[in-house]
Amino acid sequence: MTRKFNQYLGKAGHLYAMSEFLMLGWNVAIPEVDIGDDIFVVQDDNGTLRRVQVKTATSIERKKGFSGQFSVSVKNLRNVTNILVHYIFVVRHKDEWSKPVIIRQDYLLDLFENHHVGSEAKGNINFYFSFSDNKVNCSGVDFTKYVRYFTDFPRIEH
Repeated sequence: MTRKFNQYLGKAGHLYAMSEFLMLGWNVAIPEVDIGDDIFVVQDDNGTLRRVQVKTATSIERKKGFSGQFSVSVKNLRNVTNILVHYIFVVRHKDEWSKPVIIRQDYLLDLFENHHVGSEAKGNINFYFSFSDNKVNCSGVDFTKYVRYFTDFPRIEH
């Protein structure tokens, strides 16, 4: 893949994630300067703010299902503040989006540091997700419960 294609793919992933939040009734915004947050998701009536980092990959075909590889900055993952980041991992597979894997920063950090999920190299953590039989795994850990895990983004009726 070319660098230019990856820019288009990344932006498409952001817009896909934004559309999911909009359909749940949340407002979305793209920060003017990207220093780790791709999207701000806001509940307008009370000001609840969520920070979102979207990671997008193209699929690799497997005997059963497909996989996608993602890179997350160790520094950003360990930078835990009072407003946690929600990581969204999406894969473009056969001209369609996978169901998003949505995991809060503290959960992902715990899985990395205490359960050996992902592999660290050159300041990044590489996560390799495999999708098959309606299940998602990473480093032998079942991530299926994080598929479409919009728990922190309840539907807002307008």
